[in-house]
Amino acid sequence: MFFWRQEIGPGRWVAFTNSGAGNLALHVGDKPASVLRRRRELEAAMGIDEGSLRFMHQTHSATAEIVEDAAAGELISADALVSVSGATPLAVMVADCVPVVLSAGDGAEGATAVVHAGRQGILDGVIANTVELLRSRNARNLVAWIGPAICGDCYEVPEEMRREVAAVVPAASATTRWATPGLDLPQAVRAQLEALGVAVQQVSEGSSTLCTLENGALYSHRRSSAAGRIAGLVWTQ
Repeated sequence: MFFWRQEIGPGRWVAFTNSGAGNLALHVGDKPASVLRRRRELEAAMGIDEGSLRFMHQTHSATAEIVEDAAAGELISADALVSVSGATPLAVMVADCVPVVLSAGDGAEGATAVVHAGRQGILDGVIANTVELLRSRNARNLVAWIGPAICGDCYEVPEEMRREVAAVVPAASATTRWATPGLDLPQAVRAQLEALGVAVQQVSEGSSTLCTLENGALYSHRRSSAAGRIAGLVWTQ
């Protein structure tokens, strides 16, 4: 169920699921009842209350929203969710885009966030907007975890697109293993986080690759347009 998980402070956890958790998205043609059942099973594995895990309606925007400002059960349209208290369990779904989890570096206290960082969101500033929102609510000593995503060796794009993205984030420029233009979105996210003074922690699971296209235990939209979605998670017990 979990590709990787770690207790980052007393009772505070960060995790990324694998395909063993099943598809967690309601928008990819799966039966809603099956998706909701898997979400309940995930919540049970996380040790949190049923129905407490907050998802968002992701639109490849640069919008970051505070979950406490929304009504209970409201599906927020955004590509980053912030819990000012850190008490609300948060989820971000991906299948090649970059899932990012952030936490104030205060153990089990302080704010948390999750970010859906696709190519457009990276260009438009979703990382900076999230960090700015966190810091505006007095979150300090931010730490980030970058989860599984398609790697620069595999993400082939037109040369014009590579130039466009690299003009904003030079670290995004890549060449695929078959010598065509590519984008390295995880490296782009890392560069943006580090430029903002956010510490980035390593996510790894033995010898398993973090590339969603290469790792059959992860979902990849490029591998299959009918792919499900894995989740990046942060919660406090």
